[in-house]
Amino acid sequence: MDATSQLGQFNQNFLLANCFWGAVASGYMIYGWRQRSLIPFLGGFAMMVVSCFAPALMMTAASIAIMAGVWWLLKQGC
Repeated sequence: MDATSQLGQFNQNFLLANCFWGAVASGYMIYGWRQRSLIPFLGGFAMMVVSCFAPALMMTAASIAIMAGVWWLLKQGC
C-alpha cells in the first residue's frame, strides 16, 4: 500500500481519543515541569506513551487510571 491509501484507513475514534488524551497528557507534563513535581510529570509522560500505542478504549481507560493514580499519590503526599 502506498501512503495515500493508508491515510484513509485511520480509525476516527483513535484519532479523537489520541488528540484529547495527548492534550491532557501535555497539560500534566507542563504542570509537573513548572511546579517541579515528578509525579504529575511522569503521569503525563505515561499518558503520552499510552496515547501513542493503545487502541481508543484502552487508551481512555489507562489515561483515567493514570489520572486517578496521580491524584491518589499527590493526596498521599508523595
